[in-house]
Amino acid sequence: MKHLSQSPTDPDFVQNPYPFYERARTGGDLFFWEEYGMPAAVGLDLVNAIFRDRRFGREVPEEKRTPVPDHLTPFYDIEAHSMLELEPPRHTRLRSLVLRAFTSRRIKELGPDIESLSHALIDGFPDGEFDLLAAFADPLPVTIIARLLGVPEEMGPQLLRWSHDMVAMYQASRTSETELAAARASSEFADFIRDYINSRRRVPGDDLLTHLIAAEEAGEKLTTDELITTCILLLNAGHEATVHGLGNAVKTILEQDVVAAFSSGDGIDLAVEETLRFDPPLHMFTRWAYEDIEIGGHAFKRGDQVALLLGAANRDPKAWDAPERFDPTRPIRTNMAFGGGLHFCVGAPLARLEMQIALPILFDRCPGLTLVETPRYANVYHFHGLERLMVAR
Repeated sequence: MKHLSQSPTDPDFVQNPYPFYERARTGGDLFFWEEYGMPAAVGLDLVNAIFRDRRFGREVPEEKRTPVPDHLTPFYDIEAHSMLELEPPRHTRLRSLVLRAFTSRRIKELGPDIESLSHALIDGFPDGEFDLLAAFADPLPVTIIARLLGVPEEMGPQLLRWSHDMVAMYQASRTSETELAAARASSEFADFIRDYINSRRRVPGDDLLTHLIAAEEAGEKLTTDELITTCILLLNAGHEATVHGLGNAVKTILEQDVVAAFSSGDGIDLAVEETLRFDPPLHMFTRWAYEDIEIGGHAFKRGDQVALLLGAANRDPKAWDAPERFDPTRPIRTNMAFGGGLHFCVGAPLARLEMQIALPILFDRCPGLTLVETPRYANVYHFHGLERLMVAR
């Protein structure tokens, strides 16, 4: 197996990780990433296979678990009930409850809200140069997910701060200050959601939180801690990936000069899927081996970890012709932008709907939208998103 060294916080890598992925690919679909101390998969078929192989999973094997530092207890108290970090049977129960409330019908019904909110945000665009992330990509998904859950949308800015502080724990640039901020945000966020759970128990509404509470009280045994964690997960995951997805998409569209492909509803599903393939908002997930297993030509031992590089898999030349070329008419083929297997992102249909509705509205309303500075990616790997997106119309 080829061994490679590449800091995930190196400025050149942060701005463009794809050359490193291609260098790694020359040694096959699996290489050893020195900085992470584990093999990493770059091929689409191999990444997809490991996602779906039940001999790998997210939950840390018992013998690999370490005590949680006291200062991080609030954060890991929430993580302990996250379906993102669990395996069956707990994962199965949590996910089935969420999907029972987070139905395709309920997601589809959000379409008019996404449309009206997109127009309202564009109506509020300032004259001159402005940051499209702050004016459009940030507030759109957090407002929609707040409405879906039934929490006040005017809490949006605070929800964003809590979300940013918590997800920073997953970034390669994590520091002790990051950890303290995440613990504080976790505690405050949990208290806020607990209050809303108690409120919805007293006065039910027609929202996702009420439906989750009803499932618990109907005998599904969803605990209050599980409700809190699930709501936080939906708010965090429902926001972060969509913000990066929207920002990366607009950057690509403007740099590639393909606004016409996004200024009407025709073929928008193809065009959006190509933005997610070409420059996805998440670039890496990890999995633990639960038994000795050979896959991708490598023998894993129980307790070994493997990194699944979504950004690399999405540019696999064995899966797509000229994968480095952006083609908004490219036929859809399953990509890894939202993961795969049991842990496939439950919010993926909502993220796609938001992009399919919001992007055509943005470019129909702002046909002259232009970049006023070279966009720069933030140092947030394993996420992949912009620091800001300065534009003028």
